[in-house]
Amino acid sequence: MEIIKKVDGGEKNLTIELVGRLDAVTAPQLEKELGTSLDGVDNLIFDFAKLEYIASAGLRVLLVAQKRMNKQGKMSIKNVSEEVKEVLDMTGFINFLQIEE
Repeated sequence: MEIIKKVDGGEKNLTIELVGRLDAVTAPQLEKELGTSLDGVDNLIFDFAKLEYIASAGLRVLLVAQKRMNKQGKMSIKNVSEEVKEVLDMTGFINFLQIEE
């Protein structure tokens, strides 16, 4: 998986584009990246346009990120494929994650 970070607005807005698969192998990489990247961020946007697959380990990372952003700002997800949206729907994550159409 590739993680592409784009900072806008003096580090207050962070967009993270994920390319590939977010699974048990790659989730720790994203978790580590988020641990060092979210300080001072008010608005976190995940761009899933090139995310092919998400597994439970990836969902856990999203949950941790959402909990942190609830305390310091907001988090949203955009460009979600039908395959990934189906996983979010089946797991109930679609009910508490902000997904932009």
